[in-house]
Amino acid sequence: MILFEKKYDKNNNEIYCKYADGLECWQEYDKNNNLIHLKDSNNYESWRKYNKNNNLIYFKNTEGCEYWCKYDKNNNKINYKDNNNYESWWEYDKNNNIINYKNTDGDEEWYKYKDNNKIKITKKEFDHINFKAEDKYSRFEILDIR
Repeated sequence: MILFEKKYDKNNNEIYCKYADGLECWQEYDKNNNLIHLKDSNNYESWRKYNKNNNLIYFKNTEGCEYWCKYDKNNNKINYKDNNNYESWWEYDKNNNIINYKNTDGDEEWYKYKDNNKIKITKKEFDHINFKAEDKYSRFEILDIR
């Protein structure tokens, strides 16, 4: 879509936009400039809540999507749960590297790291299929091939 018009608040947050096709959007922010409410002219709305560290802890929209997130003291996401009974869990090492991920679909991933925080060994199980990658991938490269 081609953007036609935008308006901003005093903190430079986009609070209004209008597209060439006529779609309009309105956004509201909290005192920390986190988006908390979005509404458009097609009757779509979404709401968000954040914790004291500005991590998203709740999301809901008019299309029926709703989810909750929890974080550890280092702001690492440790739990995601949605209104469709899907849930994910993460565990981290002392360097905040992910060491385990699993979800209610039965997927599970394990990670081990070298001293430089590069991935050493990754093991993944998706629907009882095992994958293993060693040494040549960084953490982000491994996560990108899922």
